[in-house]
Amino acid sequence: MAYRPTEKTEARKKAQRKLLLDTALQLVASGGFQSLTIALLAERADVATGTVYKYFASKAELCAEVFRVATEKEVRNVQLAAFPQVEDELEGQQEGEALSCEQRLKMALEIFSRRALEGRGLAYALIAEPVDSKVQQERLKYRRAYAEIFEALVTEGVEKNEFAPQNALISAGAMVGALAETLLGSIASAQQTPGEFKPEEWIEEILSFCLSGVRRA
Repeated sequence: MAYRPTEKTEARKKAQRKLLLDTALQLVASGGFQSLTIALLAERADVATGTVYKYFASKAELCAEVFRVATEKEVRNVQLAAFPQVEDELEGQQEGEALSCEQRLKMALEIFSRRALEGRGLAYALIAEPVDSKVQQERLKYRRAYAEIFEALVTEGVEKNEFAPQNALISAGAMVGALAETLLGSIASAQQTPGEFKPEEWIEEILSFCLSGVRRA
C-alpha cells in the first residue's frame, strides 16, 4: 500500500519550508544573495544541510524562490496602493471616497520608495546585485510586474482625462527605470555620506519627477 502523507505531516513540511525561506530572506536582507549558502542557512535554521536539500535542490533554486517570495510581497503592497478599490471589493467592504489616478500613483510610488529606503540591503539584492540566471529570470518578472501596475494606472488616467495623452507602456517602463536607478544612487549616497543623506528629500524628488511625466500641461 502506497504511503500517503497525513495532514499533520503536510503541515509540518509546510512549516519547515516557510522557516527555511524566512531565514534565507533574513540572510539576503543583511548580506545579499552572495551571503546565502546552504550550510549557513542550515546553521541559522538549526537543521541539517540534508534537510535544506529536501526542499531546495540547489542554491540557485533556493535563491530564485527567496527572490520570488520577497518580490511578491513588495509588488502586492504597490498593487494595493494603486488599486485599493480592488481589495475593498474582494473583502466585501464599501468603497470610500474615490481617489484620483494621480493620488493613487503617488501612493504607489511612495510605498515603493519608502520600503526600499527602509530596507536598502534587500532592495539592492532584489534590484541590482549580480545573480545567476534563475534569479535574473525572476528579476525580469519583478520589474515587469511593477511596470504593469503603473501602465494600468496611467492608462486609466489618460482615459479619464486626468493624465496627458501618452504611451502608457513607455511611461510605466520609464518610472520603473527611474525608481531602480535613483534607488541605487541613494544607497551609495547613504553609505558614503550617511549624515548628509536625506531620504524624505529623495522621495519627494523622485515622486515629483515621475508625476511630472504624466500630468497634463
